[in-house]
This record gives sequence, structure tokens and C-alpha cells, in this order.
Amino acid sequence: MTEIDDLTRLRHMRDAAQEILMFLDNQTKEDLSNNRMLQLAVIKDLEIIGEAANKVSGEIKRQYPAIPWRQMVGMRNRLVHVYFGINVGVIWRTVQENIPALLRDLEQALSDFRS
Repeated sequence: MTEIDDLTRLRHMRDAAQEILMFLDNQTKEDLSNNRMLQLAVIKDLEIIGEAANKVSGEIKRQYPAIPWRQMVGMRNRLVHVYFGINVGVIWRTVQENIPALLRDLEQALSDFRS
């Protein structure tokens, strides 16, 4: 895979993570539970993150082992294949516990690309 492909995928992941945080800014778990459109927007961005993570080269994955590549792909697969059984609590917890750190790690990786 070429550097530009990885760079583009990392940007897609970063953009989706930023979007999730923007969508949920000043929102509660109950807001997410009660707003189907918000759920779908967040789920779509989680799918984008997982799909891009799946396509990032092994070289980049080895260079950034702190990024939970396998877990992101696993989340994407669950969201896509179990779409009627999605637990909003799991989505909320994933976003709250993992997306801010993921965003920091992606920003670092993108900064390294620019160096």
C-alpha cells in the first residue's frame, strides 16, 4: 500500500472521530438513546473508522501499536452485521472511553507523516 493511501485512510479515521465528538458534544447517553438520527450518524462514523482501520497497511499498524486496530475493525463488523441488535450503551461507552484517545493517536500519526 502506498503512503498516500495510508495517509488518506488516517485522515478519514481522524475526520470521523472528530465528527463523532462534534455530534455528541453537549449530548447525554439518553439523548443518543432517544435520537435515531444521531445514533445512525455516530454508527456510520464508527463504521468508517473500522473500515479505514482494516485497510491501513501492516507497516503503519506496527508503527502505531497503541491504536486499537483490531478492535476498531471488530466494532465495524458488529455494527454492520448486527445492525438490529446494536446496544446504544456500548456505542456511548466506546465513544466516551476510546474516541478521544484514538483522535490523539491519529493526530500524532498524521503529524509524523508531515514530518
